[in-house]
Parts: sequence; C-alpha cells; structure tokens
Amino acid sequence: MTFVCLFLLLCLYHFFRLNLTMEWLMVAFVALLLASQICSEEIPYEHLISQIQACPKECHCPPSFPNAVYCDNKGLKRIPDIPPYTWYLYLQNNLIDVLSADALRNATQLRWINLNRNKITSEGLEADAVKAISSLVHLYMEDNLLTSIPSPLPAKLEQLWLSRNRISRIPPGVFSGMDRLTLLDLQGNKLQDDAVTEVSLKGLNNLIQINLAKNQLNTMPLGLPPTTTQIFLDSNNIEKIPAEYFKGLPKVVSLRLNRNKLANGGIPKNVFNLSSILDLQLSHNQLTEIPVISSGLEHLHLDHNKIKSVNSSDICPHGALDDYLDEKGPRLRYLRLDGNEIKPPIPRELMMCFRLLRAIVI
Repeated sequence: MTFVCLFLLLCLYHFFRLNLTMEWLMVAFVALLLASQICSEEIPYEHLISQIQACPKECHCPPSFPNAVYCDNKGLKRIPDIPPYTWYLYLQNNLIDVLSADALRNATQLRWINLNRNKITSEGLEADAVKAISSLVHLYMEDNLLTSIPSPLPAKLEQLWLSRNRISRIPPGVFSGMDRLTLLDLQGNKLQDDAVTEVSLKGLNNLIQINLAKNQLNTMPLGLPPTTTQIFLDSNNIEKIPAEYFKGLPKVVSLRLNRNKLANGGIPKNVFNLSSILDLQLSHNQLTEIPVISSGLEHLHLDHNKIKSVNSSDICPHGALDDYLDEKGPRLRYLRLDGNEIKPPIPRELMMCFRLLRAIVI
C-alpha cells in the first residue's frame, strides 16, 4: 500500500507542476481521490492539492512528505510565500537577513523551522516575527548574526537552538510564559556572567537541557530551574563551584565542565557527591586530585588534568569495599584518566571498589 500511495502522489505532483489540459487535471484529481482512500494521511486531500499548487518555485515540496517545504541551499535573500498547510520548513544555508512579521503569515500550522546558517541580525528580526508563528515547537537559528535572544517567543515552543551567534544579552522576561520550553542551546555566543541570572531565565519552569558551552562565563550560571537535568558548560573560564550550587538542582544527571579553569581549590569536597549525577565530565582542567564522587556516578571524565596519583581510599565511596554487592554500591562503569601524570598499573584497590567498572583509560 505504501508503494502505491507514493506512486500516486508522485504522479499527482508532476501533473500539477506541468501545464496540462483540463482532461489530464481530472485524471490527476481521480488519482488524488484514490490516494486519499489508500493512504492514511493527516492532511485532507483538498488541502494536499492546495499545498502542491502553492509550493514556491524556489523550493521543493515532496508529495511523499506533504507537510514539508524544502528551501535550503537556494541562495535566497528573502523567505518565499509558504503554503498554509506546512508543518516543517527548511530554510538553512541561504542569505536571508530579515525575518519580517508577515513573512510567514500564511503558514499558520508551522511547527518546525530551520533558519540555520543565514545572515539574520537582531535588527532584522521584526517585532512579533517569531511570536506570530503560534504553532511553532522547534526553532533553529544557529550560525546567524543575532546579538540578543529573539523576543517575544511563541508560547508552544519546546526547543530553541541559537548556538554560534553573537548573543551577549538575554532580555528580562523573554522566557515569561515559556512553560513548554525544555531545551535551550546557547553554545558559542558571547554571554558573560551578568547575562545569565535568575531574572533573565525566569519562566523556564520545565527546562531539561541547557547548553552554555563556549561562552565567556567566569562563574557557574545562576537561576537554572530545578527541573534541569543536563548542564553543558564546556570551554568557559569557570574557576570555582559554590558549595551549595546544586542544592537547588536535584535532578541534574549530566554535568559537563570540560576545558575550564577548575583546580581542586575551586571544588568543595562534597559538591559532586549527589545521587542524581550519572555523567560528570571535568576533562582539560587543572585538577591535581580526583574529586569526591557519589556512589551513583556511572561515567567520569578526568582526562588531561594534572593528576599524579590515584588514592583509592579518597575516591572510593565510604563503605564501598564492604558492601559492593549492595544495590547502593558504586555504579561507576567508565573512567578516563589519560593525559595526566598517572602511570600504570591501575591500583588494585580501585578495581576492588568499582566492581562495575567496564572501561578505564589511563
């Protein structure tokens, strides 16, 4: 059935792209009726006709994926008129520098838009241009020229991808009412400590993942919501972690602090001794000792530091040698220590402590 469906839709597509007589158009319409009976499409057949007829000449609208419009890699300087039943719009790798408020006025059902690698500036982003796309769930604007987070944003947005722009500020209230946003990617921008605060992040009540890697942070970001489970802070200038930093972040599962300026003096003794953390990455820092970890940690990256030796009694969770078969025993499975000053062999006590260890790089 799938093959027949695709065949009929492809025939229909070519019929409408050609300048055919009324008789041939009737044949196409009959084929469309047949396809609508064979295929369980979410889009009604009359909408499909409209969608195919309205496909911009600069773009590609595959009949096999009738809700998608592909306008990528076309050298476009403006957004063409988009058909009304479009759900997925691909505009990446163009020369678009302005997103006007009426650019997508017809695309009232748009859920996903990819504007990566264009030339859009904050000045070229007209007021309400993004908010007007009220059904939008995923917004990709990576590798543009933005200096500020687009505002206002549509309330249904779940993922916002803004990496590798020039963003240096987060307007107060920009995330107000954004209860559905679960992923915020701001990697590779120019954010400093005063830009990431409790005030600027207010409204992210259900955030799960935040990526602030490759910015200009000197301290741990403030104001992260307690729902956050993944925090990416690689390639900043962070030197210290406050002792109570994770007290308000009980659900953190993955923490990445690779390529910062962390030394042992900047890491309080029990700051990582959290039962929730499963993946801890501290590669390319200035550590001379292995920090205290929780028994629940599964992946630990400490490569390319200045660690000279491994003191098993210090890093082995208390009582682990006695009750390693217990469910609450150490769960460490992967350990990287390469790029340090440690020399084999691996201490026997280390292996005795972490009985679930399956891979160790030294």
